[in-house]
Amino acid sequence: MAGNRKINKYKTLNGLVTRFRNDLDDENGPNFILLYAHNGTGKTRTSMEFKDKGKRLNNGARDTLYFNAFTEDLFIWHNDLDGDTDRYITLNSASAFFSGFKDLALEQRILNYLERYAAFEFKFDYENWKVSFEQEVKNPKYHPNNQEPEFIKEVNIKISRGEENIFKWCFYLALCELAIEDEDGTGPYNWVKYLYIDDPVSSLDDNNAIAIATDMITLLRKCNGRIKVVISSHHSLFYNVLWNELRAEKPRRYFLYKNGQDGHTLQKTDDTPYFHHVALLSELKKAVASNKVYSYHFNALRSILEKTASFFGQQDIGFCLQGIDDDTLYNRALNLLSHGKYSLYQPVELTDDNKQLFKKILDDFLDKYEFEIPELTT
Repeated sequence: MAGNRKINKYKTLNGLVTRFRNDLDDENGPNFILLYAHNGTGKTRTSMEFKDKGKRLNNGARDTLYFNAFTEDLFIWHNDLDGDTDRYITLNSASAFFSGFKDLALEQRILNYLERYAAFEFKFDYENWKVSFEQEVKNPKYHPNNQEPEFIKEVNIKISRGEENIFKWCFYLALCELAIEDEDGTGPYNWVKYLYIDDPVSSLDDNNAIAIATDMITLLRKCNGRIKVVISSHHSLFYNVLWNELRAEKPRRYFLYKNGQDGHTLQKTDDTPYFHHVALLSELKKAVASNKVYSYHFNALRSILEKTASFFGQQDIGFCLQGIDDDTLYNRALNLLSHGKYSLYQPVELTDDNKQLFKKILDDFLDKYEFEIPELTT
Protein backbone atom coordinates (compact mmCIF):
# COMPACT_ATOMS: atom_id res chain seq x y z
CA MET A 1 0.00 0.00 0.00
CA ALA A 2 1.22 3.50 -0.82
CA GLY A 3 -0.28 6.94 -1.02
CA ASN A 4 -1.09 10.12 0.81
CA ARG A 5 -3.76 10.86 3.39
CA LYS A 6 -6.61 10.70 0.88
CA ILE A 7 -5.48 8.28 -1.84
CA ASN A 8 -4.32 4.74 -1.13
CA LYS A 9 -3.54 1.90 -3.53
CA TYR A 10 -4.11 -1.75 -2.71
CA LYS A 11 -2.76 -4.70 -4.65
CA THR A 12 -5.14 -7.14 -2.95
CA LEU A 13 -8.72 -7.06 -1.70
CA ASN A 14 -7.42 -8.30 1.64
CA GLY A 15 -5.53 -5.05 2.11
CA LEU A 16 -8.56 -3.06 1.05
CA VAL A 17 -11.01 -4.67 3.48
CA THR A 18 -8.40 -4.52 6.26
CA ARG A 19 -8.58 -0.75 5.81
CA PHE A 20 -12.38 -0.83 6.18
CA ARG A 21 -12.23 -3.00 9.29
CA ASN A 22 -9.55 -0.82 10.86
CA ASP A 23 -11.72 2.24 10.23
CA LEU A 24 -14.75 0.64 11.87
CA ASP A 25 -12.84 -0.91 14.78
CA ASP A 26 -11.07 2.32 15.67
CA GLU A 27 -12.42 3.63 18.97
CA ASN A 28 -12.74 7.07 17.40
CA GLY A 29 -13.70 5.76 13.98
CA PRO A 30 -16.99 5.92 12.09
CA ASN A 31 -20.03 3.69 12.53
CA PHE A 32 -20.73 3.84 8.79
CA ILE A 33 -18.65 3.56 5.64
CA LEU A 34 -20.17 4.68 2.34
CA LEU A 35 -18.40 3.31 -0.72
CA TYR A 36 -19.11 4.56 -4.24
CA ALA A 37 -17.83 2.52 -7.20
CA HIS A 38 -18.88 1.95 -10.78
CA ASN A 39 -20.14 -1.42 -11.95
CA GLY A 40 -17.34 -3.83 -12.81
CA THR A 41 -15.02 -2.37 -10.18
CA GLY A 42 -15.30 -5.31 -7.79
CA LYS A 43 -17.85 -4.17 -5.19
CA THR A 44 -19.36 -7.64 -4.77
CA ARG A 45 -15.96 -9.32 -4.50
CA THR A 46 -14.96 -6.71 -1.93
CA SER A 47 -18.04 -7.47 0.19
CA MET A 48 -17.25 -11.21 0.09
CA GLU A 49 -13.63 -10.59 1.01
CA PHE A 50 -14.81 -8.48 3.97
CA LYS A 51 -16.95 -11.44 5.11
CA ASP A 52 -14.12 -13.96 4.55
CA LYS A 53 -11.66 -11.73 6.39
CA GLY A 54 -13.92 -11.92 9.43
CA LYS A 55 -13.88 -15.72 9.32
CA ARG A 56 -10.09 -15.77 9.09
CA LEU A 57 -9.80 -13.44 12.07
CA ASN A 58 -12.31 -15.45 14.14
CA ASN A 59 -11.13 -19.02 13.51
CA GLY A 60 -13.93 -19.68 11.07
CA ALA A 61 -16.70 -17.92 12.99
CA ARG A 62 -18.73 -15.44 10.96
CA ASP A 63 -19.22 -11.80 11.97
CA THR A 64 -20.82 -10.19 8.88
CA LEU A 65 -24.45 -10.30 7.75
CA TYR A 66 -24.19 -9.24 4.13
CA PHE A 67 -26.49 -8.43 1.25
CA ASN A 68 -25.12 -8.72 -2.28
CA ALA A 69 -25.52 -10.74 -5.49
CA PHE A 70 -24.63 -13.93 -3.61
CA THR A 71 -27.41 -13.26 -1.11
CA GLU A 72 -29.90 -13.03 -3.94
CA ASP A 73 -28.77 -16.46 -5.18
CA LEU A 74 -29.90 -18.02 -1.90
CA PHE A 75 -33.48 -17.69 -3.18
CA ILE A 76 -34.11 -20.26 -5.93
CA TRP A 77 -37.21 -20.28 -8.13
CA HIS A 78 -39.23 -23.40 -8.84
CA ASN A 79 -41.30 -22.39 -11.87
CA ASP A 80 -43.28 -25.62 -12.41
CA LEU A 81 -42.52 -25.79 -16.12
CA ASP A 82 -44.80 -28.80 -16.53
CA GLY A 83 -47.97 -27.62 -14.79
CA ASP A 84 -47.25 -23.86 -14.76
CA THR A 85 -49.27 -23.50 -11.56
CA ASP A 86 -47.18 -24.45 -8.51
CA ARG A 87 -44.55 -21.71 -8.44
CA TYR A 88 -42.48 -20.91 -5.37
CA ILE A 89 -39.04 -19.95 -4.11
CA THR A 90 -36.87 -22.41 -2.21
CA LEU A 91 -34.56 -21.03 0.47
CA ASN A 92 -31.03 -22.41 0.80
CA SER A 93 -31.29 -24.05 4.23
CA ALA A 94 -27.51 -24.55 4.44
CA SER A 95 -26.81 -20.80 4.61
CA ALA A 96 -26.29 -18.98 7.91
CA PHE A 97 -28.34 -16.18 6.37
CA PHE A 98 -31.45 -18.19 7.29
CA SER A 99 -30.27 -19.31 10.73
CA GLY A 100 -33.38 -17.93 12.43
CA PHE A 101 -35.90 -18.84 9.75
CA LYS A 102 -37.63 -21.83 11.36
CA ASP A 103 -37.56 -20.55 14.94
CA LEU A 104 -38.78 -16.99 14.49
CA ALA A 105 -41.95 -15.57 13.01
CA LEU A 106 -40.52 -13.37 10.28
CA GLU A 107 -43.68 -12.73 8.29
CA GLN A 108 -44.81 -9.59 10.09
CA ARG A 109 -41.32 -8.10 10.16
CA ILE A 110 -40.93 -8.62 6.42
CA LEU A 111 -44.46 -7.42 5.69
CA ASN A 112 -43.86 -4.19 7.62
CA TYR A 113 -41.28 -3.27 4.97
CA LEU A 114 -42.77 -5.00 1.94
CA GLU A 115 -46.13 -3.25 2.10
CA ARG A 116 -44.35 0.08 1.55
CA TYR A 117 -43.08 -1.01 -1.84
CA ALA A 118 -45.32 -3.75 -3.26
CA ALA A 119 -48.90 -5.02 -3.35
CA PHE A 120 -48.33 -8.80 -3.42
CA GLU A 121 -48.43 -11.11 -0.39
CA PHE A 122 -46.37 -14.15 0.56
CA LYS A 123 -46.66 -17.36 2.57
CA PHE A 124 -43.91 -19.37 4.25
CA ASP A 125 -43.75 -23.16 4.29
CA TYR A 126 -41.33 -23.52 7.21
CA GLU A 127 -41.06 -27.31 6.98
CA ASN A 128 -40.02 -27.29 3.33
CA TRP A 129 -38.10 -23.99 3.27
CA LYS A 130 -40.39 -22.51 0.64
CA VAL A 131 -42.03 -19.14 -0.06
CA SER A 132 -45.04 -18.73 -2.33
CA PHE A 133 -46.63 -15.51 -3.52
CA GLU A 134 -50.18 -14.34 -4.13
CA GLN A 135 -52.09 -11.19 -4.97
CA GLU A 136 -55.62 -9.90 -5.33
CA VAL A 137 -56.81 -9.42 -8.91
CA LYS A 138 -60.02 -8.23 -10.49
CA ASN A 139 -62.51 -11.10 -10.85
CA PRO A 140 -63.34 -11.45 -14.57
CA LYS A 141 -66.76 -12.85 -13.58
CA TYR A 142 -67.63 -9.91 -11.37
CA HIS A 143 -70.79 -7.95 -12.06
CA PRO A 144 -72.64 -5.74 -9.55
CA ASN A 145 -75.81 -7.74 -10.13
CA ASN A 146 -74.40 -11.20 -9.35
CA GLN A 147 -72.89 -12.84 -6.29
CA GLU A 148 -69.32 -13.09 -7.52
CA PRO A 149 -66.73 -11.17 -5.46
CA GLU A 150 -65.15 -8.15 -7.10
CA PHE A 151 -61.64 -9.39 -6.35
CA ILE A 152 -60.22 -12.89 -6.09
CA LYS A 153 -56.86 -14.13 -4.81
CA GLU A 154 -54.41 -15.41 -7.41
CA VAL A 155 -52.04 -17.88 -5.72
CA ASN A 156 -48.58 -19.27 -6.50
CA ILE A 157 -47.85 -16.38 -8.83
CA LYS A 158 -44.53 -15.56 -10.47
CA ILE A 159 -43.56 -12.08 -9.32
CA SER A 160 -41.43 -9.72 -11.44
CA ARG A 161 -37.67 -9.44 -11.05
CA GLY A 162 -38.03 -6.04 -9.41
CA GLU A 163 -40.65 -7.39 -6.98
CA GLU A 164 -38.43 -10.37 -6.25
CA ASN A 165 -35.50 -8.09 -5.41
CA ILE A 166 -37.74 -6.02 -3.15
CA PHE A 167 -38.87 -9.16 -1.30
CA LYS A 168 -35.28 -10.34 -0.78
CA TRP A 169 -34.31 -6.89 0.46
CA CYS A 170 -37.21 -6.81 2.94
CA PHE A 171 -36.21 -10.28 4.13
CA TYR A 172 -32.71 -8.95 4.78
CA LEU A 173 -34.02 -5.92 6.67
CA ALA A 174 -36.06 -8.24 8.90
CA LEU A 175 -32.89 -10.16 9.77
CA CYS A 176 -31.07 -6.89 10.43
CA GLU A 177 -33.84 -5.99 12.87
CA LEU A 178 -33.27 -9.23 14.75
CA ALA A 179 -29.53 -8.58 14.98
CA ILE A 180 -29.94 -4.94 16.02
CA GLU A 181 -32.55 -5.70 18.69
CA ASP A 182 -30.46 -8.50 20.22
CA GLU A 183 -28.64 -6.29 22.70
CA ASP A 184 -28.15 -9.07 25.26
CA GLY A 185 -26.59 -11.40 22.67
CA THR A 186 -28.91 -14.37 23.11
CA GLY A 187 -30.62 -14.49 19.70
CA PRO A 188 -29.83 -16.46 16.52
CA TYR A 189 -28.03 -13.46 14.99
CA ASN A 190 -25.86 -12.63 17.99
CA TRP A 191 -22.79 -13.27 15.80
CA VAL A 192 -23.42 -10.12 13.73
CA LYS A 193 -20.76 -7.48 14.29
CA TYR A 194 -20.96 -5.88 10.84
CA LEU A 195 -23.58 -5.31 8.19
CA TYR A 196 -22.24 -5.11 4.63
CA ILE A 197 -24.81 -3.96 2.06
CA ASP A 198 -23.87 -3.92 -1.62
CA ASP A 199 -26.19 -2.33 -4.19
CA PRO A 200 -29.67 -3.17 -2.87
CA VAL A 201 -31.28 -0.96 -5.56
CA SER A 202 -30.58 -2.98 -8.69
CA SER A 203 -33.64 -3.25 -10.98
CA LEU A 204 -35.46 -0.50 -9.06
CA ASP A 205 -36.70 2.85 -10.25
CA ASP A 206 -35.48 6.08 -8.62
CA ASN A 207 -38.55 6.48 -6.41
CA ASN A 208 -38.05 3.06 -4.83
CA ALA A 209 -34.31 3.69 -4.58
CA ILE A 210 -34.96 6.83 -2.51
CA ALA A 211 -37.57 5.05 -0.36
CA ILE A 212 -35.20 2.14 0.29
CA ALA A 213 -32.37 4.48 1.26
CA THR A 214 -34.44 6.44 3.78
CA ASP A 215 -36.11 3.34 5.28
CA MET A 216 -32.78 1.56 5.55
CA ILE A 217 -31.11 4.45 7.37
CA THR A 218 -34.04 4.69 9.82
CA LEU A 219 -33.31 1.08 10.79
CA LEU A 220 -29.50 1.25 10.72
CA ARG A 221 -29.37 4.25 13.03
CA LYS A 222 -30.64 1.90 15.72
CA CYS A 223 -27.30 0.07 15.62
CA ASN A 224 -25.92 2.86 17.83
CA GLY A 225 -22.37 1.82 17.01
CA ARG A 226 -22.82 -1.69 18.43
CA ILE A 227 -23.03 -3.05 14.88
CA LYS A 228 -20.94 -1.27 12.24
CA VAL A 229 -22.14 -0.82 8.65
CA VAL A 230 -20.58 -0.69 5.17
CA ILE A 231 -22.79 0.32 2.23
CA SER A 232 -21.49 0.23 -1.36
CA SER A 233 -23.28 1.35 -4.51
CA HIS A 234 -22.85 2.44 -8.12
CA HIS A 235 -26.18 4.33 -8.03
CA SER A 236 -25.38 8.04 -7.66
CA LEU A 237 -28.86 9.09 -6.51
CA PHE A 238 -29.00 6.32 -3.89
CA TYR A 239 -25.50 7.21 -2.72
CA ASN A 240 -26.31 10.91 -2.36
CA VAL A 241 -29.51 10.15 -0.43
CA LEU A 242 -27.47 7.99 1.96
CA TRP A 243 -24.95 10.79 2.42
CA ASN A 244 -27.64 13.36 3.14
CA GLU A 245 -29.47 11.05 5.56
CA LEU A 246 -26.27 10.08 7.40
CA ARG A 247 -24.56 13.46 7.39
CA ALA A 248 -25.00 13.90 11.14
CA GLU A 249 -23.45 10.46 11.75
CA LYS A 250 -20.22 11.56 10.05
CA PRO A 251 -19.77 8.45 7.91
CA ARG A 252 -16.43 7.68 6.28
CA ARG A 253 -16.81 8.09 2.52
CA TYR A 254 -14.71 6.53 -0.21
CA PHE A 255 -14.58 6.27 -3.98
CA LEU A 256 -13.22 2.92 -5.22
CA TYR A 257 -11.81 2.44 -8.69
CA LYS A 258 -9.52 0.04 -10.48
CA ASN A 259 -5.82 0.82 -10.55
CA GLY A 260 -5.29 -0.44 -14.08
CA GLN A 261 -4.67 -4.19 -13.91
CA ASP A 262 -2.89 -3.89 -10.60
CA GLY A 263 -5.36 -3.78 -7.74
CA HIS A 264 -7.59 -0.94 -6.58
CA THR A 265 -7.28 2.69 -5.57
CA LEU A 266 -9.31 4.09 -2.69
CA GLN A 267 -10.06 7.82 -2.70
CA LYS A 268 -11.23 9.34 0.56
CA THR A 269 -13.99 11.84 -0.22
CA ASP A 270 -15.02 13.22 3.16
CA ASP A 271 -14.56 16.80 1.94
CA THR A 272 -16.14 16.21 -1.48
CA PRO A 273 -19.47 14.36 -1.21
CA TYR A 274 -20.04 14.52 -4.98
CA PHE A 275 -16.55 13.34 -5.86
CA HIS A 276 -17.87 10.43 -7.94
CA HIS A 277 -19.25 12.89 -10.49
CA VAL A 278 -15.79 14.39 -10.86
CA ALA A 279 -14.30 10.90 -11.03
CA LEU A 280 -16.65 10.07 -13.88
CA LEU A 281 -15.26 13.06 -15.78
CA SER A 282 -11.82 11.51 -15.37
CA GLU A 283 -13.15 8.27 -16.86
CA LEU A 284 -14.54 10.21 -19.83
CA LYS A 285 -11.16 11.87 -20.37
CA LYS A 286 -9.57 8.45 -20.29
CA ALA A 287 -12.02 7.21 -22.93
CA VAL A 288 -11.15 10.15 -25.19
CA ALA A 289 -7.41 9.62 -24.71
CA SER A 290 -7.73 5.95 -25.70
CA ASN A 291 -10.04 6.79 -28.63
CA LYS A 292 -12.51 4.26 -27.22
CA VAL A 293 -15.63 6.42 -26.99
CA TYR A 294 -18.94 4.59 -26.95
CA SER A 295 -22.56 5.61 -27.15
CA TYR A 296 -23.07 5.29 -23.40
CA HIS A 297 -20.35 7.89 -22.80
CA PHE A 298 -22.72 10.52 -24.20
CA ASN A 299 -25.29 9.39 -21.60
CA ALA A 300 -22.69 9.81 -18.86
CA LEU A 301 -21.67 13.27 -20.07
CA ARG A 302 -25.26 14.42 -20.29
CA SER A 303 -25.84 13.18 -16.72
CA ILE A 304 -22.91 15.26 -15.49
CA LEU A 305 -24.21 18.36 -17.27
CA GLU A 306 -27.64 17.81 -15.74
CA LYS A 307 -26.13 17.60 -12.24
CA THR A 308 -24.02 20.69 -12.88
CA ALA A 309 -27.05 22.64 -14.08
CA SER A 310 -29.02 21.46 -11.06
CA PHE A 311 -26.21 22.63 -8.76
CA PHE A 312 -26.69 26.14 -10.17
CA GLY A 313 -30.47 25.90 -9.77
CA GLN A 314 -31.10 25.43 -13.50
CA GLN A 315 -33.31 22.86 -15.17
CA ASP A 316 -31.68 22.50 -18.58
CA ILE A 317 -28.21 21.36 -19.67
CA GLY A 318 -28.17 24.27 -22.13
CA PHE A 319 -27.21 26.43 -19.14
CA CYS A 320 -23.85 24.63 -18.95
CA LEU A 321 -23.15 25.36 -22.61
CA GLN A 322 -23.96 29.07 -22.61
CA GLY A 323 -21.08 31.17 -23.85
CA ILE A 324 -19.37 28.22 -25.53
CA ASP A 325 -18.84 28.34 -29.27
CA ASP A 326 -21.16 25.91 -31.09
CA ASP A 327 -23.37 25.65 -28.02
CA THR A 328 -26.43 25.01 -30.21
CA LEU A 329 -24.66 22.16 -32.00
CA TYR A 330 -23.48 20.72 -28.69
CA ASN A 331 -26.96 20.88 -27.19
CA ARG A 332 -28.49 19.12 -30.18
CA ALA A 333 -25.78 16.45 -30.18
CA LEU A 334 -26.23 15.72 -26.48
CA ASN A 335 -30.00 15.50 -26.83
CA LEU A 336 -29.74 13.23 -29.86
CA LEU A 337 -26.83 10.97 -28.94
CA SER A 338 -27.61 10.57 -25.24
CA HIS A 339 -31.07 9.17 -25.85
CA GLY A 340 -31.34 5.45 -26.41
CA LYS A 341 -30.99 2.20 -24.51
CA TYR A 342 -27.23 1.86 -24.65
CA SER A 343 -25.78 -1.02 -22.67
CA LEU A 344 -22.42 -1.12 -20.92
CA TYR A 345 -22.28 -4.80 -21.82
CA GLN A 346 -23.04 -4.38 -25.54
CA PRO A 347 -21.28 -1.08 -26.28
CA VAL A 348 -21.57 0.65 -29.64
CA GLU A 349 -18.41 2.55 -30.61
CA LEU A 350 -18.99 6.02 -32.01
CA THR A 351 -17.99 7.08 -35.49
CA ASP A 352 -14.82 9.17 -35.82
CA ASP A 353 -16.85 12.33 -36.39
CA ASN A 354 -18.92 11.77 -33.25
CA LYS A 355 -15.79 10.94 -31.25
CA GLN A 356 -14.34 14.30 -32.21
CA LEU A 357 -17.62 16.01 -31.34
CA PHE A 358 -17.68 14.29 -27.95
CA LYS A 359 -14.09 15.40 -27.29
CA LYS A 360 -14.90 19.01 -28.19
CA ILE A 361 -17.96 19.11 -25.91
CA LEU A 362 -16.04 17.56 -23.00
CA ASP A 363 -13.00 19.81 -23.43
CA ASP A 364 -15.06 22.99 -23.72
CA PHE A 365 -17.16 22.05 -20.70
CA LEU A 366 -14.03 21.38 -18.61
CA ASP A 367 -12.43 24.62 -19.82
CA LYS A 368 -15.50 26.59 -18.73
CA TYR A 369 -15.92 25.05 -15.27
CA GLU A 370 -12.28 24.21 -14.48
CA PHE A 371 -12.91 20.99 -12.56
CA GLU A 372 -9.87 19.58 -10.80
CA ILE A 373 -9.77 16.13 -12.38
CA PRO A 374 -8.02 13.40 -10.35
CA GLU A 375 -5.55 11.07 -12.03
CA LEU A 376 -7.54 7.87 -11.60
CA THR A 377 -5.64 5.83 -14.15
CA THR A 378 -2.18 5.99 -12.63
